[in-house]
Amino acid sequence: MSGAVEAKLAELGLTLPEVVPPLAAYQPAVQSGVYVYTSGQLPMVEGKLPVTGKVGGEVTPEEAKELARTCGLNALAAVKSVAGDLDRVARVVKVVGFVASAPDFTGQPAVINGTSELLGEVLGDKGVHARSAVGVAVLPLDAPVEVEIQVELTEA
Repeated sequence: MSGAVEAKLAELGLTLPEVVPPLAAYQPAVQSGVYVYTSGQLPMVEGKLPVTGKVGGEVTPEEAKELARTCGLNALAAVKSVAGDLDRVARVVKVVGFVASAPDFTGQPAVINGTSELLGEVLGDKGVHARSAVGVAVLPLDAPVEVEIQVELTEA
C-alpha cells in the first residue's frame, strides 16, 4: 500500500515514475545521515526527453515549466529509491534548477517554479525550500531543464 505522499500524487493525477537510469558514472540519489541528495534529474519520460533545445528559443517558458515539473517527479522517485518511503521526507531543504537558455532568456525562476510548485502540492509545508535557478548554455542530451533536490528525512 502506498503512503500519504503517494496517495497525494494519485489525487493530483500523477504517478511516481521509475528511477531514471544514470547516463554516466553516478547514482540517481545518495543518502548521507538524514539527508538525501539527488543527482541532476532530466525531464525524462519513459526513457526519452519529450522536448530538446533552449528555453526562449526552441522551447517555450511554459513548456519548460512543465518539464521542470517532470524533473521534480523524477527527483522524488530518486529520493524514494534510497529512502524507501516518501512519507519519511521531513522537508525539502534545497532545489537547484538549471535552464538551458537562449542568450536573451532571463525567466529561469519561473521555469523552475514547475518543480517548486509540484513539491508544494505534493508535500505541503514540507515542500517549502531554498532554491537556485541558473541559466546555462547547454545541458546533457540537449535537455531544456535539469533539477536536483536535497531532502531531510525523518528517522527510519
